[in-house]
Amino acid sequence: MIKKWILAARPRTLPASACPVFAGTAYAWACGGFKCIPFLLCLVFALLAQIASNFANDYYDYKKGSDGEKRVGPRRAVASGDISPQAMLTVTVLTLGTACITGLFLLLYGGWWLIGAGILIAIGALAYSAGPYPLSYKGLGDVAVFVFFGLVAVNLTYYVQVLHFDVSPLLGSIAIGLLSVNILMVNNYRDVEEDQRSGKRTIVVRFGRKFAYYAYLSNGFIAVVVTARVWFSYPLAGIILSLLFLIIHIVTWRGIGSHEGTNLNTFLGKTARNLLLFTLFLSFMLIFKF
Repeated sequence: MIKKWILAARPRTLPASACPVFAGTAYAWACGGFKCIPFLLCLVFALLAQIASNFANDYYDYKKGSDGEKRVGPRRAVASGDISPQAMLTVTVLTLGTACITGLFLLLYGGWWLIGAGILIAIGALAYSAGPYPLSYKGLGDVAVFVFFGLVAVNLTYYVQVLHFDVSPLLGSIAIGLLSVNILMVNNYRDVEEDQRSGKRTIVVRFGRKFAYYAYLSNGFIAVVVTARVWFSYPLAGIILSLLFLIIHIVTWRGIGSHEGTNLNTFLGKTARNLLLFTLFLSFMLIFKF
């Protein structure tokens, strides 16, 4: 049963919540403002919020009939009968509640205004799949991922450690957000036929696979361009690391174009890996002040 819950949490996608926290912390470190406790609180909060969102997505996609028999993506816990709908809903609420409690401790570092940010994040975690206007069904899932896993996560992690905002982490948050969107892009690229049948109007359904394919490629290059100041702060190391990331990114992109159906599942993990590599390379440059 524990294994079923772990799979339901979708561990392959969790770099999308951990990476922005690491990136925001690296920016804080670079300006001498690193604080261990806020970093750990942000990391736990981000992971729990995403896991709650993944649980909610599993539950509400089942309720809406999106996870049908012809599904080509990874096994879904509720639709497959591994976990009951009531159990999934209960654990979703408990996980999100634990995330909110964790977030309350960040008020000690960032101030009371963070309550508003926390409420928006909690609503976003559920509104992705639930409510009268589920974002993932209206073609706004990519926007939500960009905002919450990029702009919000990186900049708030940076803020609770240094108590101010800055342009550099803002640019970094754009890069992290775009690479996080790529994880969702692969998922929706794989599921486009099923999403069309269920009325799920994702970006891929709206604009087609070709658009998504080249948007995926562009996101990787834009991520490197917007963080160019970091890469070129010490050209030799920066050029090597940024080119290495782009090579891996292009190889992954080409693989996506030559596979279909269940064969695309492995590229979900590879895209999350690419996000992790980008974050590690960027953080290396920032922490060692190249």
